[in-house]
Amino acid sequence: MAEGETNELANAAKMYWAAEGYAPGGTIRAVDYATQRGGAHALFEGIRIVDCDTHITEAPDLFTSRAPAKYKDQVPRLVRDANGSHRWTCGGRDFGWTGGNVITPDHQKLLGRLAFPTLEEGHEASWCMKSRVRLMDEMGVWAHIAFQNSGVTQAGSLMALGDNELGLTIVRIFNDASAQNQAESGQRVFPMAHLPYWDRAAMIAEAHRCLDLGLKGFVLPDKPEKMGTPRYTDEWWAPLLSLCNETGTPISYHINSAMDPSMVIWEGLSFERKLTVYPIMYSLSCAATLGNWMVSGLLDRYPKLKIGLIEAGMGWVPFVLEMLEHQFDEMMPNSAALLDKRPWEYFRENFWTTFWFERIGPKTQLETVGVDRVLFETDFPHPTSLYPDVQARLVEVLGDQPYEIRKKVLQDNASRLYNLGL
Repeated sequence: MAEGETNELANAAKMYWAAEGYAPGGTIRAVDYATQRGGAHALFEGIRIVDCDTHITEAPDLFTSRAPAKYKDQVPRLVRDANGSHRWTCGGRDFGWTGGNVITPDHQKLLGRLAFPTLEEGHEASWCMKSRVRLMDEMGVWAHIAFQNSGVTQAGSLMALGDNELGLTIVRIFNDASAQNQAESGQRVFPMAHLPYWDRAAMIAEAHRCLDLGLKGFVLPDKPEKMGTPRYTDEWWAPLLSLCNETGTPISYHINSAMDPSMVIWEGLSFERKLTVYPIMYSLSCAATLGNWMVSGLLDRYPKLKIGLIEAGMGWVPFVLEMLEHQFDEMMPNSAALLDKRPWEYFRENFWTTFWFERIGPKTQLETVGVDRVLFETDFPHPTSLYPDVQARLVEVLGDQPYEIRKKVLQDNASRLYNLGL
């Protein structure tokens, strides 16, 4: 990867890794957890609630305990910096903080920060599956779809190491640990697999290996060309897209990390004020991911692809699809005729989206978006997480819906997307 490309990726993520986000301080929100640990509400009896966006904080020994002797001293390791804060290092490079983790061991919530400076200040359910499942039971959630928390397995970071074999080793270790977490959770926590995008043969081999391990899906980059790999319309991606199309393995875009929100956020704002606007831009930029796939022609070539737009909300979907319908007619007088379907058709056959903080969308837009295309998430244990009182929010936004719709949104849709067999 060229230095300019590395810097571009770093700049796009700089707010997430800003030192202010992990500095001591912030505000603790007192949580009366004893009133919120009673499991699922009676309205959801018989429904196995699937939380489709959570994060697993990488355990301190995740890589060092599994590394082959050749790479024992080169794989990512968690160290303390001069201020006593935890950071990941790898190959002599600083790989950043531990990722968002704002729930305390006694179930309080940190506000105004991305995470605590040290891992032990956060709840061990972030990385320990036994504690994770116990917390899920208390919150009335049956399954977690899980994504990484730190940046130690991001392809751009690994490519910047300049050692493809080491990068592949790190990815394989992460996927092995993910399969172990899935097993230790009793098949209730389902981490998404990562792939070595810089090497097509290795990527396809690892994809097959992940399926053999029982992992349920892959996380893909929004714009692979930013990492120096070919764009999705290139034949370079055909084997992976064909595999996903044929096996029904979903691909997930966890918000849209290809853009740099700092380009549109006012300079001079405080960290907390910037942090308020940043997630909005990442979520709304999923409209570009949606539109790119729809106009590319790839969904005609791979009509059974299942694509999750995760941690992006659902309220923007009707507006964006209406705009795409208009643009198909006004801006694509020739190209639209070459596509098999219209935007609403592509959406209802190939895409899923999530809600968590929203009240309006789940109450007013389910029929418009399509009840088969909506998933629930909490974003645990991130700063924007729907914590505490998950059940009360679900009663508020879905309590007046028929039981069959509650079951679809909370269980069946996720089961279909991630092949959970519920």
